[in-house]
Amino acid sequence: MADKNAQIRAALNAKLIESGEREQMKQFLRQRLMEYEWRDQMKAYCKEIVKQRGLENLTVDELVQEITPKGRALVPDTIKKEMLTRLRQYLSKDEDL
Repeated sequence: MADKNAQIRAALNAKLIESGEREQMKQFLRQRLMEYEWRDQMKAYCKEIVKQRGLENLTVDELVQEITPKGRALVPDTIKKEMLTRLRQYLSKDEDL
């Protein structure tokens, strides 16, 4: 089952890239996140982590690993719903998937 899901995701991702829809969705997401000041919140959170742990004691990979859950949690539900709606609309138009 997990293998089938991975295949479906790979096919969907390839279609999104091929059609240019993936880039459009990324641009839409960037714009919406800017409107909610998500980037500013994440920047402040990163500074807080660096201040607590010290720059010398933190790798980029460790920082990314630590901020990822918070970053996902800070994405407003409205944006998640909008992205899901856009994806569903794309899928309803594309009969190859």
